[in-house]
Order: sequence, then structure tokens, then C-alpha cells
Amino acid sequence: MSDEHQHAHQSFETRAIHAGNTADPLTGAVVPPIYQVSTYKQDGVGGLRGGYEYSRSANPTRTALEENLAALESGRRGLAFASGLAAEDCLLRALLVPGDHVVIPNDAYGGTFRLFAKVVERWGVEWSVADTSDAASVRAAVTPRTKLIWVETPSNPLLGITDIAAVAEVAHAAGARLVVDNTFASPYLQQPLALGADIVVHSMTKYMGGHSDVVGGALVVNDDALGEELAFHQNAMGAVAGPFDSWLVLRGIKTLAVRMDRHSLNAGRIAEMLVSHPKVTQVYYPGLPDHPGHEVAAKQMRGFGGMVSFRVEGGEEAAVEVCNRARLFTLGESLGGVESLIEHPGRMTHASVAGSALEVPADLVRLSVGIEAVDDQLADLTRALG
Repeated sequence: MSDEHQHAHQSFETRAIHAGNTADPLTGAVVPPIYQVSTYKQDGVGGLRGGYEYSRSANPTRTALEENLAALESGRRGLAFASGLAAEDCLLRALLVPGDHVVIPNDAYGGTFRLFAKVVERWGVEWSVADTSDAASVRAAVTPRTKLIWVETPSNPLLGITDIAAVAEVAHAAGARLVVDNTFASPYLQQPLALGADIVVHSMTKYMGGHSDVVGGALVVNDDALGEELAFHQNAMGAVAGPFDSWLVLRGIKTLAVRMDRHSLNAGRIAEMLVSHPKVTQVYYPGLPDHPGHEVAAKQMRGFGGMVSFRVEGGEEAAVEVCNRARLFTLGESLGGVESLIEHPGRMTHASVAGSALEVPADLVRLSVGIEAVDDQLADLTRALG
């Protein structure tokens, strides 16, 4: 039985630890070594050992991660990049030409929006915004030139939920591909390819790495030809994940399942506390029964994740004060690490969408709920809220 076939029948937790992690044939090391190498000795001209010639094209540590990524998302091909945005850039250049059109979410991550508005638009690709939580809104935004529909679910930072299967139908009826940014959910909580998506995007910096010590990105697809096309562009453009970064992400993925369980548990408790707090005017968390996407999230996710956003009484200055007063919750950008983070999206992660259709509320605070003891987290937030 091939490794790929064997892993297809294993549970997620087992795949996360074993897929791509074959013992080193030379020493028996149970963890793939860090092949910190740029070039490889050839056995005669064109005689490559294992297909390795130059580490931009392929590196054994990155290969192990890419095999693991494919198994995690139940896909056929995984590709690892230097950052999430490098993965997105490769995808867009591989699949789009001038004159093509993309539908993006009205609550897209600021970096994704900036890539479309300031970079991709300059070489003739058009984009428009839709409320992806409503399949009819997506359908209305589609044009005859639409090649991609882009979705984040849950979204950043308003935790909007998109019905992946419903939007996949819209995309495929239009002859377009569906891209799902699965960063917030992670492959443990959500499997977009199984729900009809064509391409999954990750910032591996977040939950996949999980320890705030590595930057990386990933693409996973179910189609071999599409995988080859993306791999050609990955090599041609060159923004690959380095061997040490690949090794760090592989190390993080081994505990992804247990971490996501704890992130979700803690975030649920915190969301409930915030709902009842007098200084909080609104809480965004898909695990809350009154969240507009709760039923869809419950249907397509294993759990509701570790991200919580909320709005506070007193406007922007009050929100900034909450961020500044927190202690256990570290004031910082990014998310998905074992430690809790707090930030003000309007001035920090989402400054790039200020003044656009994607602008976020000024009184919004975003939490990345870590895996510390939840009582300590609750005490810190209660104090920060005053």
C-alpha cells in the first residue's frame, strides 16, 4: 500500500503526525532532517538522486511538509511558500491573465485586499467585492470574465462564515474556480476541498506553525494538472519555504489537533463572558447561537476556532485602551500561536483597508485566544475592560 493510499484511510490526528514524516533512510531518524543545502551532487549529467538538483526547485525537508499538507487537506498536491501572501501571489499569476476578473470577500484579510488593489490590478486583473456569506451576492458579482471566487471562512477580523458548498456551486456554474483561505479554521476544523473548493490557501504562520516563530504559506489542490501548473510557477517565481521554516511548520502540525481543540474551548468561554459584559456592544464568534453564520459553521466545521472579535462602548479610543491595558494577552499582530494576542484591527492588521469598502469598525478589538488556562485569560480581559 502506497504512503498516500495508507494516509487517506487514517484519521486526521494520525495523518498530521505521520504523513510525509518517513524515517530518514540513512540514520533512521524519526523526524525528517533539516536539509540546509542549496545544491546536490549529480550522478553524471542529469542523474538526479531522488529528483533533487537545486533547493528552489525541491528540497527534501520541504517535500516532507508538502506531502503532509496534501494529506491534511485530503488533497493531491501541497505546495509550501515563504509566506501566505507569496502563496497567493503565485496562485494569481499562475491562473490569471490581463482582463480576468476575481470576486473577493467584503471582509477579506487586509494583505489579500492590498495584493488585489495595489499589485494585481496594475497588470490588468479586475476584482469586485461581494458578501460571500450570501451565495446570491456572490452570483450577482460574477461576470463572464470571472476566473476565481475568493473566500475566507471564518473571515478576518469579523468572523464571517461562508457556505463553501453553496459558493462552490456558484463558482462552477460560472466556469470559475473557488479559492478558500482556510487559515482561521485550519485543516483540522474544516476541509474545503471536500466541500467543493478547488484551491485551499493557508498562512502557515498562524495555526499550522502555531508557535509564533515561523512565517510560511501553502496551497493545496485536488487536481494533479492544476498542482503541476502551480508547482511550475512556484519554481519559476521562487518564493519557496526554506528548509528550517518547513521543519518548524512540520513540527507545529504534529500538535495541531490538540491545540485547535484547546483554542476552540477557550475561545468559546471567552465569547460567552464578553456577551454578558456591560462594556461590550457586540461579539463576533461563530460558536455563539445568534451569530448569523452559526448554523453553516456548525455544519461545515468540527469546532469554532480560537479567534474572537468584539466591539466596545466608547468608540475607537476605548478599544485602543483595552488593547493597551491587557497583560496576558500580548499586544501584537498575527494570530494562531499558543500565546494569546490582542490587537486593534483598524490601526494595526487592517490599516491597509482604511477608507475602502472593506474598512473595519474603529471600536473593534480582535483576540487570538491562546492555550493558556482560560481562567487567567478571563481575568486579564475583565481587567482590560475595566
